[in-house]
Amino acid sequence: MSNEDNATLQRDEIEALSAIYGDEWCIVDEEHKIYCIEVTDGQTKPVWKICIQVHLPEDYPSESPPEYQINAPWLRGDEKRNLEAALADIYCENLGESIVYLWTEKIREFLQAKITSPVSDGGEQLSGERQINLTTEVDHGDDFDLSLIETLSNHSDHSIETSDDLECPVITHGACVTDRRSTFQPHLAPVSHKCQIKMVLDKLYENKKIANATHNIYAYRITTSKGSNNVMLQGCEDDGETHAGGRMLHLLQILNAENVIVIVSRWYGGILLGPDRFKHINNCTRTILQECDYIKEKGDKKGPKSSGEKKKR
Repeated sequence: MSNEDNATLQRDEIEALSAIYGDEWCIVDEEHKIYCIEVTDGQTKPVWKICIQVHLPEDYPSESPPEYQINAPWLRGDEKRNLEAALADIYCENLGESIVYLWTEKIREFLQAKITSPVSDGGEQLSGERQINLTTEVDHGDDFDLSLIETLSNHSDHSIETSDDLECPVITHGACVTDRRSTFQPHLAPVSHKCQIKMVLDKLYENKKIANATHNIYAYRITTSKGSNNVMLQGCEDDGETHAGGRMLHLLQILNAENVIVIVSRWYGGILLGPDRFKHINNCTRTILQECDYIKEKGDKKGPKSSGEKKKR
């Protein structure tokens, strides 16, 4: 079968998948044929969710399977290996055939089976939904300096509104950076209360493309009042990209950026980038902080220097 025949079969499969899955189907990079499908357990309020990202090589389906990555931070160990083995079996049983639909439905069956056994080996209930980590305890890796966490007693006091008084802040979206089919995009929002972290993330995840990113890494720093002193609330999330969140938080500390959250979305393109992925994540973080005037010297006024919001499309 020629690559032209494969291309025809791929177009037919993509059209069918788009029609079948609707909003669950997402085009990550049409030029490079990278797509993502959000799969849930089928309940009205899903407990379990997996995003599968697939790349269709030129010789698929005649010679090669799709390249795929499963995005589900809770999925690990034997469960992950068993699911991957099941997908491999489907490919072997359907050589030369289009299999993305079969893979998707196998994942759905896997999630539906978990509804009846929602307890992990450790006895804790897992959730397929994104968990918002607001702890100030950071898994920071070997390049993170705990001495940079400090009590900012020399700053003037300011009150923080209760969560009922706060709205989701305006989110600025930075320009995309692409390297070997992986795409990185930063997002930034001013925050003054830790409850706004969840507001910002929930708002971002309303965008299917962002919600289906392979990783959404973030870090935040907030100055808040505690008695007569101001203290720093800060935290981060790797979202499966080990140590990436800690590196981002380290950069925010070095740049003295405060009252801000930065999120970097990464869509994996099928080629491992090695340490370069951290370079792109940090460069995206620095660039959007610079564009929104959050990079300042110690002692400068907190937050952006200008009140205008910027938004790149």
